[in-house]
Amino acid sequence: MNSSIFYRVEKYITVMTLLFILLLLYPSLLSPKEPTRDVIVITVSGVINPVSAEYIEKNLKRANEKKVEALIIELDTPGGLDTSMRKIVKDIIGSGVPVIVYVSPSGSRAASAGVFITLAAHIAVMAPGTNIGAAHPVGIGEKMDKVMAEKATNDAAAYIKSLAERNGRNAEWAEDAVRKSISATEEEAFKKGVIDLISKDLNSLLSDINGMKVKTIMGERILNTAKAKVIREEMGFRHKILSLISDPNIAYILMLLGFYGLFFELTNPGSIFPGVMGGICLILAFYAFQTLPVNYAGLLLIILAIILFILEVKIVSHGVLTIGGIISMIIGSLMLFESPAPFMKLSLRLILPAVVITALFFTLTLSLAFKAYRRKPVTGPEGLIGEEGVAGTDITKDGGMVLLHGERWSAFSDEPISQGEKIKVQAVSGLKVKVKKLG
Repeated sequence: MNSSIFYRVEKYITVMTLLFILLLLYPSLLSPKEPTRDVIVITVSGVINPVSAEYIEKNLKRANEKKVEALIIELDTPGGLDTSMRKIVKDIIGSGVPVIVYVSPSGSRAASAGVFITLAAHIAVMAPGTNIGAAHPVGIGEKMDKVMAEKATNDAAAYIKSLAERNGRNAEWAEDAVRKSISATEEEAFKKGVIDLISKDLNSLLSDINGMKVKTIMGERILNTAKAKVIREEMGFRHKILSLISDPNIAYILMLLGFYGLFFELTNPGSIFPGVMGGICLILAFYAFQTLPVNYAGLLLIILAIILFILEVKIVSHGVLTIGGIISMIIGSLMLFESPAPFMKLSLRLILPAVVITALFFTLTLSLAFKAYRRKPVTGPEGLIGEEGVAGTDITKDGGMVLLHGERWSAFSDEPISQGEKIKVQAVSGLKVKVKKLG
């Protein structure tokens, strides 16, 4: 009887001990917590180009891999390249994670390509004091005739209508934004059904979209963002550098620095540093040209200007070549990036100083190099030719001695020269100098 009671007590203690260990090992069983929900936020500010397209694509992949609640794109753009815009739109449509485009902060805009990106989003939101619109296509890098312009407009109108209809937005307004270049404030866009919400800041946005139902390629999802953790994914150093050099003004400066560096290396072989830096600058400039509407006639005019600056040193043109080079470079710089969009053009404030500096650089550098080339040597045997001295002894064809720079040299002459007469060196032969009477 006693052994039976002891067995039961021992069994009870063993079970309780095991339960206590389980509670220690798995505290979540004791007080389960709600899983953390993340929202990735990225900022796209500036021209839509291959760099911004790659940046958005990278973060969309990360958002889908981490299965976050949503990806928010804070957008402020004047527009950009059609190819980059279409790539971004495809990535947004193909995302299993809801994408919210938030035109912010106040004073921002979603113009041209930005309209397409905003309408492609699962949820479109604007901050107070922002605007959207003016999506008429413009020729980037080439002039469109009337037929081509009409085709481009029809294509863009059909594309933006399909995006608006896909997400239940105002397709008529979207088409007018392309055909008539109309724009709207955030209040007008909200009333006309162009966007879904107006939110004053990111916290308000997360609260406003909480509970909203969106449809992605993975099916319908109900957003749970009220207490979501915000993860900001800043543009990396590589993307920042590529975005910086894609600016037309920066690309123009890099091209000129590349010309300067390579020219200096060619005129001063062995300098190394200018040549290396010039090569790097030119490669970066050519990368930027891939993302910009380059007019190669303008580029050829700039190269012609540099050739004219070089010829000015060797040809007496009384400044005609320099004036021609300056005119050629100004026209070439104005033509270099051909686009009606102001953000794709060079600033005149940059062109004029750049032309003056380039003209001075090539003319001064080349003139100094040419003078140095023509200057008579001042050291070595060649430096003695033309020098004047005094005959230390009588000098004949057979020999004699002269005093040059305080030094005694063996000398000979085709004519007899008496001791003490002034002489001038005609040539140097080994360790002897050939002289003649001075005057």
